[in-house]
Amino acid sequence: METYTTDDALTNMGFGRSQALVLVYAGMGWVAEAMEVMLLSFLGPFVREQWNISPQSESMLSSVVFAGMLIGACAWGFVSDKYGRRTGLLFSTMFTSGMGFLSALSPNYLCLVALRFLVGVGVGGSHVFISWFLEFVPAQNRGTWMVILSLFWTLGTILEASLAWVVLPALNWRWLLALTALPCVLMLPFFGLTPESPRYLCVQNRMADATAVLERMASANQSDLPPGVLIYNRETKTDHDNLASESECLLPIREKECKVDDAVSSESGSLAALRMLLSRNLLKSTLLLWFVFYANSFAYYGIVLLTSQLSDANRSCASGVIFGLHQKDTNIYKDTFITSLAEIPGLLLSACLVDWFGRKASMWSMMFACCAFLGPLVFHQNELLTTTLLFGARACAMGSFTVLCLYAPEVYPTYVRSTGSGIATAIGRVGGVVCPLVAVALLGSCHQMEALVVFEVVLCLAAVACMFFPVETKGRGME
Repeated sequence: METYTTDDALTNMGFGRSQALVLVYAGMGWVAEAMEVMLLSFLGPFVREQWNISPQSESMLSSVVFAGMLIGACAWGFVSDKYGRRTGLLFSTMFTSGMGFLSALSPNYLCLVALRFLVGVGVGGSHVFISWFLEFVPAQNRGTWMVILSLFWTLGTILEASLAWVVLPALNWRWLLALTALPCVLMLPFFGLTPESPRYLCVQNRMADATAVLERMASANQSDLPPGVLIYNRETKTDHDNLASESECLLPIREKECKVDDAVSSESGSLAALRMLLSRNLLKSTLLLWFVFYANSFAYYGIVLLTSQLSDANRSCASGVIFGLHQKDTNIYKDTFITSLAEIPGLLLSACLVDWFGRKASMWSMMFACCAFLGPLVFHQNELLTTTLLFGARACAMGSFTVLCLYAPEVYPTYVRSTGSGIATAIGRVGGVVCPLVAVALLGSCHQMEALVVFEVVLCLAAVACMFFPVETKGRGME
């Protein structure tokens, strides 16, 4: 009897209308997260003026969001692996929109901090959009489509910078919070159009449902499925007495061989997933991914915050006045808008590199380039040069982050893909929690050199870590 796998089906039908629907919906999820993250560049100074809080409390507004994202990334990853990708998408989107609107009504600082933490928990599920989307994309051009998905993140950052430029001078920060929550609300009416991942359905042994999804996709793409019956994996000859090396285990055809211990299936879901991620076959990849996600998040979000903090710190330290409010300075909107545009050439660069040089080389080369752009900022520079260097640094940081978000789902097998990517993303959120303390606190106390040196060291270590990833996933299936 003829058989075929999900990878065979996706390769046969190509990228068409059905994947385009998934791309747009996943892209809107990324627009929502990008807007919530960019919001942090503008919110602090206005809240500080209204409630007369300290600089440390101002940086706390950013840190609690990332702390919430840390918890949400783990939680929503487990939910999507246990109950389905669509379930994770729906509830994380509803939670984010609800908490976002409530935070706009916060009566005091403590209430705002608590609600922004809960917004972070909801936004932490954004990585599920990536896993969900990539599970519909044929292997041969997955890198290119991941870059296209990342354009939605850039769209979100530009949209938020433009929104702040218009709303904050005319209205107030509460309006900005409410409008930033709108993309999540707009996604909910279209949720019924989204399909469940056929890979997830296969792992759950729901082969009839998976076949039905693939048939609808093939019909929408005006193509046919391969002849035969859908199976989860073609049988391969396996010696269960010997453990495969990590690189062998991560080969797509051997996904099931990564299940070294069948007893895992009898354990609780979260414990089983964590045990698999830390198993002998996946341990090196998991630990390296955790560190690189931490470092890349630390650098990317740090650069976003540096854009709004560096020029103010330079003027304040040079004049000897206390680092203060800058809400009436329209340069912050202009600089943030310009550096947000830097993500477009960053994505173009990653698109050229990812399927040419491979995932690993793309990541470490762009991280070293980011270090080169940040280097001159160790010393005070004029405003034009500062903006130009931050433009280049953000382009490289966005490019490496995009490839990293592609690499993580490719490394992990389907049954722990969303959980593995979620935990790695959560570790990255720790970098988001820490970076405001560096970008705001050190710059606010006129320690620019120390702040930039920290960013340089973290990025260099992450670039070296990328070189030690055990597997290159370019061109491999996800079966």
